Amino acid sequence: MTRTRRDIIPFLFLIIPLIIYIVWVIAPMIYTFYLSLTNWNGLTTPEFIGFKNYQKLFNDKVFYISLKNNFKWLGAFITVPVILGLGLAMILNGTIPGEKLYKMTFYLPMVLAMVVSGLIWGWLYHPKGGLINTVIVATGLVEKGPGWLSNRDIVLWSIIIVAIWRQVGYVMVLYLAGLKSINPHLIEAATVDGASGWQTFWRIILPLLTPVTIIVLVISVIDSLRAFDLVSVMTRGGPANASSVLANFMYIESFNNYKMGYGAAIAVILFIISLGFIIIYLWRVMKDELEY
Repeated sequence: MTRTRRDIIPFLFLIIPLIIYIVWVIAPMIYTFYLSLTNWNGLTTPEFIGFKNYQKLFNDKVFYISLKNNFKWLGAFITVPVILGLGLAMILNGTIPGEKLYKMTFYLPMVLAMVVSGLIWGWLYHPKGGLINTVIVATGLVEKGPGWLSNRDIVLWSIIIVAIWRQVGYVMVLYLAGLKSINPHLIEAATVDGASGWQTFWRIILPLLTPVTIIVLVISVIDSLRAFDLVSVMTRGGPANASSVLANFMYIESFNNYKMGYGAAIAVILFIISLGFIIIYLWRVMKDELEY
């Protein structure tokens, strides 16, 4: 076998996966870009209208509400789950009684499907018979609990709390894996040199967890931008679009209002935002690799 044929063989094994990727990912993505330039109800032939969908979108107040809500979701996701997940990982990384039970308990919400989590918390948030309001009223501090999913001021944060409840356990597991990879001799050396627990964490453990932190942040960004299930199950974007996010807005316009072209334009904007974060991530990774 010649060297040229031997070099080609590995690429032959990539042909089928590449074809599948093109058919199921690249082609639909390109078609979505095309649909965003059309007026289509999902049944008739798409009518090319240029950038009119984008002009309408940038003058749509629901779009800006949804975009703002996505960034609120993003801000909450890259702070609260990261801090809580890291804190839990630090606590459960040692040997404490019931360690495995605690790990399982905190990770359990991730096992539940988003729809199931939304339904469970929808019952908990029920204004009259829900567990949360029942406990609040039982304390005697208030006569009537708030409408968690009907109050425009708190509805989005009520849903974000559910998302954080699911995400914390996942982040904890990632950080636990990172902590297991740290050489314990480094920690012992710091202790011998007289470093306090905080100094050891801040100057040794946290820098060594940087690769894990980057992965956690990327996952958090992606999860926050594709938020849909909880919003759809718990409020469908209401009340008055107060909890709407881009993915939910896209779904309603496409499948409820039969504006497929308009929904495709929303999808393109969501893709561009996601792509921006991905480019920043790849640039940072490549920069670190070159420096290394």
